[in-house]
Amino acid sequence: MNNIEQKIIKPKLGVLELAKQLGSVSQACKAMGYSRDSFYRFKKLYENGGEEALREISKKKPIIKNRVPEHVEKSVVELAIENPALGRLRASQELLQRGIIVSSGGVRSIWLRHDLETMKKRLKALEAKSAQEGTVLTEEQIAALEKMKSQKEAHGEIETYHPGYLGSQDTYFVGTMKGVGRIYQQTFIDTYSRVAQTKLYLEKTAITAADILNDRVIPFFDEQGVDLLRILTDRGTEYCGKVENHSYQLYLAMEDIDHSKTKANHPQTNGICERFHKTMKQEFYDIAFRKKIYTSLEELQIDVDHWIDKYNERRPHSGKHCYGKTPMQTFHEAKHLATEKIIPGAESSDSTNNLTCAA
Repeated sequence: MNNIEQKIIKPKLGVLELAKQLGSVSQACKAMGYSRDSFYRFKKLYENGGEEALREISKKKPIIKNRVPEHVEKSVVELAIENPALGRLRASQELLQRGIIVSSGGVRSIWLRHDLETMKKRLKALEAKSAQEGTVLTEEQIAALEKMKSQKEAHGEIETYHPGYLGSQDTYFVGTMKGVGRIYQQTFIDTYSRVAQTKLYLEKTAITAADILNDRVIPFFDEQGVDLLRILTDRGTEYCGKVENHSYQLYLAMEDIDHSKTKANHPQTNGICERFHKTMKQEFYDIAFRKKIYTSLEELQIDVDHWIDKYNERRPHSGKHCYGKTPMQTFHEAKHLATEKIIPGAESSDSTNNLTCAA
């Protein structure tokens, strides 16, 4: 059995074993991310044929040789960004006029591989490419972007125009560690590049909320030569209070950072952090706590930092301005937008409260 097959089988064996230890199929399925139907299917397969029966022999794998040539795939992607309004049939016809033969189904398959299957995603890719490369847009492209902007404004969304324009900060409850206590994570994300910074604490207070900014966030932006202009948070007590005696508010004032808050009773509007926390739970915490027993906050922080480095430096991101690049690559390529203060069509920055973060 090769390594890939072992990786496929291991979590299935894990959910069977966890159900035995917990004495509950429901809790085991919830912890491992499987349905009860899947559990009983794994159980039956294992009882009848052991580990060999758990191999995913029926799962289809992509047949690379059947894919279109590289130059065709590149042309499909370029056209999707060049003219986001074209559907797959019209895109296929346009490419045919250029001497490139690809079916409408083939166009959609390529879009899916590059996260461009909807017009909204193609518009985001166009907008990001235009801002970062300084390309001149056609009237058709400008009209499409203006339409998208109007739709965003109608839904109460805000924009982010360059690294440092808007940061998103939130508190995440990691869990309770035996012998250590409750663990909280302060998370900061640059909403343009999606570069993330995290730090663990044993409490959630205004001091811990300010500490991550002082210890990690501000030093990072100083090192990059980019100013952090404002931060979006929910209305938790660690972020909001009387300015004269609230550590977080005082720190923002000292660093001359504007503070935006999500709508009252709508913390989900800080969606970038919410989605990041879900990703980090699935890709780091759910795995780390099953592989290792942590005895101190410092020990866990070391592994958190390693994962964050990988997230920022090596993990491709499908965020609006990333379109497949890593967060740090996006940050570096767009730094000039911050230093040159190129903010096309930016609204006045007076309305800094009651804002909804763009998804």
